Amino acid sequence: MGSVPFITVEGPIGVGKTSLAKAISDHFNYHLLKEIVDENPFLDKFYDNIDEWSFQTEMFFLCNRYKQLEDIETHFISQDKPVVADYHILKNLIFAERTLKNKQFDKYLNIYQILTEDMPVPNVVIYLNASLDTLLQRIAMRGRDFEKKISPLYLEQLSMDYERHMQQFESKYSNIPVLRFNGDEMDFVKNQDDLASIIDILDQTLKKGATLT
Repeated sequence: MGSVPFITVEGPIGVGKTSLAKAISDHFNYHLLKEIVDENPFLDKFYDNIDEWSFQTEMFFLCNRYKQLEDIETHFISQDKPVVADYHILKNLIFAERTLKNKQFDKYLNIYQILTEDMPVPNVVIYLNASLDTLLQRIAMRGRDFEKKISPLYLEQLSMDYERHMQQFESKYSNIPVLRFNGDEMDFVKNQDDLASIIDILDQTLKKGATLT
């Protein structure tokens, strides 16, 4: 585990990644890196017609996240400043694999591998998951217009994709702690005890990692 904390929070749409990342940022006084969502000009069209607009949507996300992580490496990680992000670059493959056609995905994968080969790697991953009902409720509560078009079937498939990719990640990067929390069993936004429990587990993980470096 690296000496400078670089924590990423991941999970399917609506599970609470940004809320938890912000709470961690506030508690530890870490820099908060938030993914760009609302600025994607293709996203509204994407949920209207996934096949037509998937490549443009995924490429926008990839290029913007690449730039964000490049800046994080330059201005924070390399200067020993801790960071918590509400996404992991791995999510690009999860979404692209679900939405792109074979030829499109092959092209996308080539670009992804080139851009991410020297990206900063997190030393702790927090993985949030929840049932479809919980995800749909939380998506409805935050009220983003473009998310109202998300198909429950698409969201359910995406959740299964996340689980598969996270299992692969844990197998490939066995040295990186993955902290799993179930959004059906805890609500860290409304319940401070739940948030305190997550913070405590993360704190112990960071301290344990620091003793090994």
